[in-house]
Amino acid sequence: MKTFFGNSQIEAMPEQEALNNKQNSGNPYLWPQLRALPYFRALLRAVEASFYPEIELPHPILDVGAGDGLFASLVFEEKIDMGIDPWGALMPEAKGYGAYSSLAVADGAELPFPKGYFASAMSNSVLEHIPHLDDVLMETGRVLRSGAPFVFCVPNHQWTGALSVSSALRKVGLERMARPYEDWFIKISRHYNMFDPEEWRSRLDKAGFELSDWWHYLRPKAQAVLEWGHYFGLPSLVARKLTGRWILMPAKWNLALMERLLEPYAKSEKINEGTYSFFITYKK
Repeated sequence: MKTFFGNSQIEAMPEQEALNNKQNSGNPYLWPQLRALPYFRALLRAVEASFYPEIELPHPILDVGAGDGLFASLVFEEKIDMGIDPWGALMPEAKGYGAYSSLAVADGAELPFPKGYFASAMSNSVLEHIPHLDDVLMETGRVLRSGAPFVFCVPNHQWTGALSVSSALRKVGLERMARPYEDWFIKISRHYNMFDPEEWRSRLDKAGFELSDWWHYLRPKAQAVLEWGHYFGLPSLVARKLTGRWILMPAKWNLALMERLLEPYAKSEKINEGTYSFFITYKK
Protein backbone atom coordinates (compact mmCIF):
# COMPACT_ATOMS: atom_id res chain seq x y z
CA MET A 1 0.00 0.00 0.00
CA LYS A 2 1.38 3.37 -1.00
CA THR A 3 0.76 6.37 1.22
CA PHE A 4 0.82 9.94 -0.03
CA PHE A 5 1.31 13.15 1.91
CA GLY A 6 0.29 16.40 0.25
CA ASN A 7 1.01 20.07 0.80
CA SER A 8 0.23 20.27 4.50
CA GLN A 9 1.83 23.07 6.52
CA ILE A 10 3.14 22.26 9.99
CA GLU A 11 5.51 23.92 12.40
CA ALA A 12 9.10 23.77 11.17
CA MET A 13 11.55 21.67 13.15
CA PRO A 14 14.56 23.31 14.80
CA GLU A 15 16.96 22.09 12.11
CA GLN A 16 15.00 24.04 9.50
CA GLU A 17 16.27 27.27 11.03
CA ALA A 18 19.83 26.30 10.27
CA LEU A 19 19.54 27.08 6.56
CA ASN A 20 18.80 30.70 7.39
CA ASN A 21 21.73 30.95 9.80
CA LYS A 22 24.67 29.67 7.78
CA GLN A 23 28.00 30.34 9.43
CA ASN A 24 31.01 31.93 7.76
CA SER A 25 32.95 28.69 7.42
CA GLY A 26 34.65 27.29 4.34
CA ASN A 27 31.61 25.16 3.59
CA PRO A 28 28.37 27.02 4.36
CA TYR A 29 26.45 23.74 4.62
CA LEU A 30 28.61 22.29 7.38
CA TRP A 31 27.07 24.07 10.34
CA PRO A 32 23.42 23.43 9.36
CA GLN A 33 24.19 19.74 8.92
CA LEU A 34 26.34 19.51 12.06
CA ARG A 35 23.67 20.80 14.41
CA ALA A 36 21.24 18.19 13.11
CA LEU A 37 23.33 15.05 12.45
CA PRO A 38 26.19 12.96 13.88
CA TYR A 39 29.41 14.68 12.86
CA PHE A 40 30.52 12.10 10.29
CA ARG A 41 27.21 12.22 8.45
CA ALA A 42 27.19 16.02 8.65
CA LEU A 43 30.60 16.14 7.00
CA LEU A 44 29.57 14.00 4.05
CA ARG A 45 26.22 15.73 3.56
CA ALA A 46 27.86 19.17 3.68
CA VAL A 47 30.26 18.23 0.88
CA GLU A 48 27.48 16.73 -1.21
CA ALA A 49 25.22 19.73 -0.64
CA SER A 50 27.84 22.10 -1.98
CA PHE A 51 27.55 20.65 -5.50
CA TYR A 52 23.81 21.23 -5.96
CA PRO A 53 23.75 25.03 -6.47
CA GLU A 54 25.53 24.46 -9.80
CA ILE A 55 22.96 21.91 -10.99
CA GLU A 56 19.66 22.81 -12.65
CA LEU A 57 16.76 20.50 -11.83
CA PRO A 58 13.59 21.51 -13.69
CA HIS A 59 10.19 20.86 -12.11
CA PRO A 60 8.56 18.52 -11.46
CA ILE A 61 11.46 16.91 -9.57
CA LEU A 62 11.56 13.36 -8.20
CA ASP A 63 13.79 12.49 -5.24
CA VAL A 64 14.54 8.75 -5.26
CA GLY A 65 15.18 8.07 -1.57
CA ALA A 66 13.87 11.07 0.37
CA GLY A 67 14.70 9.52 3.75
CA ASP A 68 13.84 11.75 6.69
CA GLY A 69 13.74 14.89 4.50
CA LEU A 70 16.48 16.74 6.37
CA PHE A 71 18.95 16.96 3.49
CA ALA A 72 16.44 18.45 1.09
CA SER A 73 15.27 20.95 3.71
CA LEU A 74 18.81 22.28 4.23
CA VAL A 75 19.90 22.35 0.59
CA PHE A 76 17.02 23.38 -1.68
CA GLU A 77 15.27 26.74 -1.44
CA GLU A 78 12.29 25.53 -3.47
CA LYS A 79 10.27 22.47 -2.59
CA ILE A 80 10.98 19.23 -4.40
CA ASP A 81 7.79 18.06 -6.06
CA MET A 82 7.87 14.42 -5.00
CA GLY A 83 9.98 12.36 -2.63
CA ILE A 84 9.71 8.58 -2.45
CA ASP A 85 11.12 6.13 0.05
CA PRO A 86 10.24 2.52 0.89
CA TRP A 87 10.67 3.13 4.61
CA GLY A 88 7.31 4.46 5.69
CA ALA A 89 8.46 5.11 9.26
CA LEU A 90 10.44 8.12 8.01
CA MET A 91 7.56 9.79 6.22
CA PRO A 92 6.09 11.74 9.18
CA GLU A 93 9.52 13.23 9.86
CA ALA A 94 10.08 14.05 6.19
CA LYS A 95 6.67 15.68 6.10
CA GLY A 96 7.63 17.79 9.10
CA TYR A 97 10.63 19.35 7.39
CA GLY A 98 8.37 20.69 4.64
CA ALA A 99 10.90 20.24 1.85
CA TYR A 100 8.56 18.24 -0.42
CA SER A 101 5.27 19.15 -2.03
CA SER A 102 4.30 15.48 -1.81
CA LEU A 103 5.74 12.26 -0.41
CA ALA A 104 5.03 8.62 -1.18
CA VAL A 105 5.93 5.30 0.38
CA ALA A 106 7.19 3.38 -2.64
CA ASP A 107 9.96 1.08 -3.80
CA GLY A 108 12.15 2.69 -6.44
CA ALA A 109 11.49 -0.28 -8.72
CA GLU A 110 7.71 0.20 -8.55
CA LEU A 111 6.97 3.90 -8.83
CA PRO A 112 3.27 4.90 -8.81
CA PHE A 113 3.63 7.50 -11.56
CA PRO A 114 2.89 7.52 -15.29
CA LYS A 115 5.57 7.32 -17.94
CA GLY A 116 7.43 10.60 -18.52
CA TYR A 117 5.82 12.36 -15.57
CA PHE A 118 8.94 14.08 -14.14
CA ALA A 119 11.25 16.66 -15.72
CA SER A 120 14.22 15.72 -13.49
CA ALA A 121 15.28 13.36 -10.72
CA MET A 122 17.92 13.15 -8.00
CA SER A 123 19.16 10.57 -5.51
CA ASN A 124 21.60 11.55 -2.79
CA SER A 125 23.70 8.72 -1.32
CA VAL A 126 20.91 6.18 -1.80
CA LEU A 127 21.66 3.96 -4.80
CA GLU A 128 24.57 2.24 -3.05
CA HIS A 129 22.07 0.74 -0.60
CA ILE A 130 19.77 -0.86 -3.21
CA PRO A 131 20.29 -4.56 -4.05
CA HIS A 132 17.97 -4.38 -7.09
CA LEU A 133 19.77 -1.37 -8.54
CA ASP A 134 19.16 -2.06 -12.23
CA ASP A 135 15.40 -2.31 -11.68
CA VAL A 136 15.42 1.05 -9.89
CA LEU A 137 17.42 2.69 -12.69
CA MET A 138 15.00 1.32 -15.30
CA GLU A 139 11.96 2.51 -13.36
CA THR A 140 13.47 5.95 -12.76
CA GLY A 141 14.06 6.22 -16.47
CA ARG A 142 10.46 5.23 -17.18
CA VAL A 143 8.99 8.12 -15.19
CA LEU A 144 11.39 10.71 -16.64
CA ARG A 145 10.82 12.70 -19.80
CA SER A 146 13.25 12.47 -22.70
CA GLY A 147 16.24 14.72 -21.99
CA ALA A 148 15.46 14.97 -18.28
CA PRO A 149 18.50 15.14 -15.98
CA PHE A 150 19.03 12.50 -13.31
CA VAL A 151 21.78 13.34 -10.81
CA PHE A 152 23.05 11.15 -8.00
CA CYS A 153 26.03 10.53 -5.76
CA VAL A 154 27.40 7.30 -4.29
CA PRO A 155 30.54 5.83 -2.71
CA ASN A 156 32.81 4.47 -5.42
CA HIS A 157 35.36 1.72 -6.10
CA GLN A 158 38.01 3.55 -4.05
CA TRP A 159 35.92 3.59 -0.87
CA THR A 160 36.95 0.21 0.55
CA GLY A 161 40.66 0.76 -0.03
CA ALA A 162 40.51 4.00 1.93
CA LEU A 163 39.30 2.39 5.16
CA SER A 164 41.94 3.30 7.73
CA VAL A 165 41.72 0.21 9.95
CA SER A 166 42.19 -2.33 7.16
CA SER A 167 44.94 -0.17 5.62
CA ALA A 168 46.79 -0.16 8.95
CA LEU A 169 46.37 -3.91 9.30
CA ARG A 170 47.88 -4.49 5.87
CA LYS A 171 50.86 -2.29 6.69
CA VAL A 172 51.79 -4.61 9.56
CA GLY A 173 51.21 -7.75 7.51
CA LEU A 174 47.77 -8.69 8.86
CA GLU A 175 46.01 -9.22 5.54
CA ARG A 176 43.90 -12.03 7.05
CA MET A 177 42.34 -9.50 9.42
CA ALA A 178 42.12 -6.64 6.91
CA ARG A 179 39.71 -8.25 4.48
CA PRO A 180 37.21 -9.45 7.11
CA TYR A 181 37.18 -5.94 8.56
CA GLU A 182 36.38 -4.48 5.14
CA ASP A 183 33.62 -7.03 4.57
CA TRP A 184 32.15 -6.24 7.99
CA PHE A 185 32.30 -2.48 7.46
CA ILE A 186 30.67 -2.76 4.05
CA LYS A 187 27.93 -4.85 5.65
CA ILE A 188 27.17 -2.39 8.47
CA SER A 189 27.24 0.45 5.92
CA ARG A 190 24.73 -1.50 3.78
CA HIS A 191 26.72 -0.88 0.61
CA TYR A 192 25.87 -3.05 -2.37
CA ASN A 193 26.97 -0.84 -5.27
CA MET A 194 30.36 0.87 -5.27
CA PHE A 195 31.36 1.00 -8.92
CA ASP A 196 33.84 2.89 -11.03
CA PRO A 197 32.48 5.37 -13.62
CA GLU A 198 32.68 2.88 -16.49
CA GLU A 199 30.54 0.36 -14.65
CA TRP A 200 28.02 3.09 -13.91
CA ARG A 201 28.11 4.17 -17.56
CA SER A 202 27.27 0.63 -18.65
CA ARG A 203 24.39 0.22 -16.20
CA LEU A 204 23.01 3.66 -16.98
CA ASP A 205 23.16 3.00 -20.72
CA LYS A 206 21.13 -0.19 -20.31
CA ALA A 207 18.55 1.77 -18.30
CA GLY A 208 18.20 4.41 -21.01
CA PHE A 209 20.48 7.13 -19.61
CA GLU A 210 23.44 8.95 -21.11
CA LEU A 211 26.25 9.77 -18.68
CA SER A 212 27.16 13.41 -19.29
CA ASP A 213 29.59 14.25 -16.48
CA TRP A 214 31.01 12.82 -13.26
CA TRP A 215 33.62 13.60 -10.64
CA HIS A 216 35.10 12.05 -7.52
CA TYR A 217 35.04 13.86 -4.17
CA LEU A 218 36.03 13.38 -0.52
CA ARG A 219 39.69 12.66 0.18
CA PRO A 220 40.78 9.40 1.85
CA LYS A 221 41.62 11.32 5.04
CA ALA A 222 38.04 12.58 5.15
CA GLN A 223 36.91 9.02 4.51
CA ALA A 224 38.77 8.03 7.69
CA VAL A 225 36.78 10.67 9.58
CA LEU A 226 33.59 9.03 8.34
CA GLU A 227 34.85 5.59 9.26
CA TRP A 228 35.72 6.48 12.85
CA GLY A 229 32.52 8.43 13.17
CA HIS A 230 30.64 5.14 13.12
CA TYR A 231 32.28 4.38 16.45
CA PHE A 232 32.46 7.81 18.08
CA GLY A 233 28.92 8.58 16.90
CA LEU A 234 27.32 5.89 19.05
CA PRO A 235 26.09 8.43 21.66
CA SER A 236 24.16 10.18 18.89
CA LEU A 237 22.51 6.89 18.00
CA VAL A 238 21.44 6.43 21.61
CA ALA A 239 20.06 9.98 21.67
CA ARG A 240 18.12 9.31 18.48
CA LYS A 241 16.59 6.13 19.91
CA LEU A 242 15.59 7.84 23.15
CA THR A 243 14.54 11.31 21.99
CA GLY A 244 14.11 11.20 18.20
CA ARG A 245 16.98 13.68 17.79
CA TRP A 246 20.57 13.00 16.84
CA ILE A 247 21.95 16.05 18.62
CA LEU A 248 20.63 16.95 22.07
CA MET A 249 22.43 20.31 22.32
CA PRO A 250 22.59 21.82 18.81
CA ALA A 251 24.22 25.01 20.11
CA LYS A 252 27.35 26.79 18.92
CA TRP A 253 29.08 26.43 22.29
CA ASN A 254 28.62 22.67 22.13
CA LEU A 255 29.59 22.12 18.50
CA ALA A 256 32.07 24.91 17.68
CA LEU A 257 35.15 22.76 18.27
CA MET A 258 33.79 19.93 16.15
CA GLU A 259 32.95 22.38 13.37
CA ARG A 260 36.51 23.70 13.44
CA LEU A 261 37.97 20.20 13.32
CA LEU A 262 35.78 19.20 10.36
CA GLU A 263 36.27 22.33 8.25
CA PRO A 264 39.53 21.14 6.59
CA TYR A 265 37.76 18.00 5.38
CA ALA A 266 34.49 19.61 4.21
CA LYS A 267 35.82 20.75 0.84
CA SER A 268 33.78 20.51 -2.35
CA GLU A 269 36.77 19.33 -4.36
CA LYS A 270 36.67 17.33 -7.56
CA ILE A 271 39.64 15.00 -7.12
CA ASN A 272 40.95 11.80 -8.69
CA GLU A 273 41.45 9.99 -5.39
CA GLY A 274 38.00 10.82 -4.04
CA THR A 275 36.10 7.95 -2.43
CA TYR A 276 32.65 9.15 -3.53
CA SER A 277 31.38 10.09 -7.00
CA PHE A 278 28.78 12.51 -8.33
CA PHE A 279 27.07 11.73 -11.65
CA ILE A 280 25.13 13.91 -14.11
CA THR A 281 23.03 11.87 -16.52
CA TYR A 282 20.18 12.50 -18.96
CA LYS A 283 17.29 10.34 -20.09
CA LYS A 284 17.78 9.39 -23.73
